Amino acid sequence: MSTDLAQKVGLQLARVRSTRPVVHSITNFVVMNSTANVLLAMGAAPIMAHAFEEISDISAISNSLVINIGTLSGSWIKSMEEAAQCARDLGKPFVLDPVGSGATQLRTKTACNIARFLTPTVIRGNASEILSIARVGSKTRGVDSINSTEDAMESSIVLANSLGNVIAVTGAIDFVTDGKRSLIITGGSPITARVTGTGCAASVIVGAFLAVEEDPLFATAGALGYFKVVAEKASAVSSGPGSFWIRVLDELHNISSEDLVEHVRIDTA
Repeated sequence: MSTDLAQKVGLQLARVRSTRPVVHSITNFVVMNSTANVLLAMGAAPIMAHAFEEISDISAISNSLVINIGTLSGSWIKSMEEAAQCARDLGKPFVLDPVGSGATQLRTKTACNIARFLTPTVIRGNASEILSIARVGSKTRGVDSINSTEDAMESSIVLANSLGNVIAVTGAIDFVTDGKRSLIITGGSPITARVTGTGCAASVIVGAFLAVEEDPLFATAGALGYFKVVAEKASAVSSGPGSFWIRVLDELHNISSEDLVEHVRIDTA
């Protein structure tokens, strides 16, 4: 990885901590508490709000938006679409996390509609979720991927070019592309898969980095690289999934920009 790119990631984290961007999350019931804590631990400011009646007010005071479709209902879909439109109108970045897209018609239709008609700045999902949006017939097993990151790379490039945005496929390795430039992020820990909501955590971290970095490709790669370094460090001092997640929050807070520059691993694909 180039020294310049590593330095950029360190600066992104420093800017998050100095500016404390407000990240508006419309997310699922399973992870509301944990993703709010992730944002607080890293130095950002969460707002967890899904009522349609206050979406425009929340959008006005937020720096970025994360839409997570993990626990859907009709009223929530309307709020998600309104928030996405507000973000577009206000020129603010937003992330779509298509949790479980490909598993049910409701999830797949909702993810595809937001992706294709409201154009998220970044779509971050596992390989099966991304492939379901790319309409190549992929299925998921609940919210788990049955495809590898490598399976989705080519389709992600095509999808990014089609939508004009950034696609991030996360898993054992992460792949980020805007259709023309592609990056691979390595590191992390296998124990991440044993804790619910780690993908959702990755999405809100991307949302925070998008608020401070103009280039969405580098913002996304920097956020995912940061999270992989955090997971590595947390895993090294954990005895299982419970202590791992506590250590993740600690490492999100404690890791320095200098330490991140030294350990982050992002390479050109």
